[in-house]
Amino acid sequence: MEKGLAPIRSKHRAALVFGAGAAIGILGGMIGLGGAEFRLPLLIGLFGFAALSAVILNKAMSLVVVLIALPARLAAVSASDVAAHWPAAVNLLAGSLLGAWAGATWAVRMRSSTLYKVLAALMVLMAAALLATHISTLGTLALPLWAQVPIGVVAGFGIGVVAAVMGVAGGELLIPTIVLLFAVDIRTAGSLSLLVSLPTMLVAFARYSRDGSFAVLGVNRRFTLVMIAGSITGAVVGGLLLGVFPDLVLVPVLAVILLVSAVKLARHD
Repeated sequence: MEKGLAPIRSKHRAALVFGAGAAIGILGGMIGLGGAEFRLPLLIGLFGFAALSAVILNKAMSLVVVLIALPARLAAVSASDVAAHWPAAVNLLAGSLLGAWAGATWAVRMRSSTLYKVLAALMVLMAAALLATHISTLGTLALPLWAQVPIGVVAGFGIGVVAAVMGVAGGELLIPTIVLLFAVDIRTAGSLSLLVSLPTMLVAFARYSRDGSFAVLGVNRRFTLVMIAGSITGAVVGGLLLGVFPDLVLVPVLAVILLVSAVKLARHD
């Protein structure tokens, strides 16, 4: 259990928790993501959870959001289009499942002060991935199969680590990786990323469940459910607003939010 202390119980009003979840869902929905990267700094900065507790809560919420988003996403892209690219998903999963277990193991063993700094660095990585995916035009690497497969495993491992340590689904990194490495169109890549994310998240979740800090979920069950409800509601609203704000305006603003969050996490004791 983190720092040997009992997990804190959030005493914030349900309206604030729901509103925070909705705001995160809207931000993510407007760019086609779940928004977990924005939720993490709120769990730490606004709601006062310690780093590992925030990661575990974020992972639980991300898992539910992905489970709900998956049917809608698969309905938007035909199953045959997704199935045609199953080797890409298997290739990435070969690394991401191992990476998720390793990442969760490292997170539970890190000193809290170290974990804050690691999370700050990963926030910067997410900001860069956000800009690369939504502002620039992604090309493809056109690698031969003998190079593509091991690179896919290594990339999957790295993404699995990041997703586990941050408690996110990892779509921000999976989508550009799938486009670059496997020459899949970005729309289909979004659906493939969910198929890779789900088992990857389950592995990380299973590893976290073996640690005493996992008790934060039971202690904060109501908080978690209210924020999930807000996140899902916000994601629906954000999806309706998709395209209302041009990416050239919205994405840099969101990247700045991530960078500011990174600075605050880096300074956290």
